[in-house]
Amino acid sequence: MTDTAPDSAQLHAYMDDATSRFATVALVDTNGLLRGQMVSVSSLKGILKNGMGMAPAQLALDPTDEMLEMPGVTDGTGDFHDDPLIVDPTSARRIPWAKPGHDLLVLTNYSGDTAQICPRSILKSVLDRAAAHGLHPKYGMELEYTLFDETPESAREKGYRNLKTATMHPSHDLVLYQTVQTEWYEAVSAMCEPLKIDLAKMHEEIGGGFLEACIGAGQGLEPADQLVLLKNFIRALALRQGRSVTFMPRWTETADSQSIHLHISMKDEGGKTLFHDPKAEQGISQTFRHFLGGLQKYIGDLSLVFLPTVNSYRRFAPGTFAPPGLTWGYENRTTCFRVVGHDAGSLRVENRLPGADTNPYLTAAATIAAGVAGILEQIEPQAEVKGNGHANPQEGADYARSMPEAIARLRGSDFARDWLGNRFVDAFSATRQSQHDQFAKKVPDVELQRFFDLG
Repeated sequence: MTDTAPDSAQLHAYMDDATSRFATVALVDTNGLLRGQMVSVSSLKGILKNGMGMAPAQLALDPTDEMLEMPGVTDGTGDFHDDPLIVDPTSARRIPWAKPGHDLLVLTNYSGDTAQICPRSILKSVLDRAAAHGLHPKYGMELEYTLFDETPESAREKGYRNLKTATMHPSHDLVLYQTVQTEWYEAVSAMCEPLKIDLAKMHEEIGGGFLEACIGAGQGLEPADQLVLLKNFIRALALRQGRSVTFMPRWTETADSQSIHLHISMKDEGGKTLFHDPKAEQGISQTFRHFLGGLQKYIGDLSLVFLPTVNSYRRFAPGTFAPPGLTWGYENRTTCFRVVGHDAGSLRVENRLPGADTNPYLTAAATIAAGVAGILEQIEPQAEVKGNGHANPQEGADYARSMPEAIARLRGSDFARDWLGNRFVDAFSATRQSQHDQFAKKVPDVELQRFFDLG
């Protein structure tokens, strides 16, 4: 994919076509789920001028519509009013499988006060702030997920245990299983075309049914838009096939952790890379070192963004491939921030902390904010980790290891409030506290099995 920004020609052509009937107007909630409504083309013309009303309470919902506590929205002061969604005309896509004339999809941002808690608006704000300093991130994302030969109903009937994964055995990069599943790979590829998803790579991962799909690098909101679309429509594709997928960071104790990895580099106003210096060790420029320093200093405060659910923290059980700490290393997958590449066109850093349950806009915003702050403040990183980072853990910067710690660190972070905003910090941390409190009341089956006969 090129760095050229998309345009609004597709949207206007659709509205001018006499056979067009309906379009889907969608926003992205804090979970990364698309929520929206199908509207007539005549209604869409008015929406483009005036926006479309939708309640900010959409941003306080868990994936199954469990209402979470959000100050000013769902607490005792909330009135569940609508705020305007503003259509991004450049975001127009076609929905796969929908009939022509019913297949347009456009993305939106909240306007007014609600923009302060709208993930897409927050990323735009961070990108604009970086651009004001002549810094223009280029980034792409990798999405890990598990595919099951189970319907949601059959999985529920089994209590989500002993599920049949798409492949029986772990099959990392095995062409055998890739070939067996060629219909799935081809269906994902075909799905991505009308959605304008730059699908760069797909492969088998390190578990039964464990797969990865990668988005090509780009600039602006586009890569995050594409990752959101990929997550939502991969799930739709599986459901249409009578199957299901999960993005849970740890869906069973026998599975490895599932992540979203973000790869990022930096350009100046003229498009020149700022991360590469041919005279420096491994080509890592001083600007790149400062970016790494910012990641190490500030990502820990933003742990809740990268680890947003109670399940997120299951990733860090012993024996998983999750990062051992906020470490960095050249071509070292046992660190959190893996430097990748060898020349001006490829040198970048991979943030390996985010779970597959993260919101792509917030993940990108938090990573960019931390790194750009490191450049502006000229923060030096800790020493590079060489060798196995799990076997030789490095003392120093670390991320939150529990949800209560992550909530407290986000709430108390001046950095998070500066870059992501007071309203977002207060609202997001409150919803996560609400989720944690709900789950704290539950009695897991494993506790019943272990302690029911106690004494």
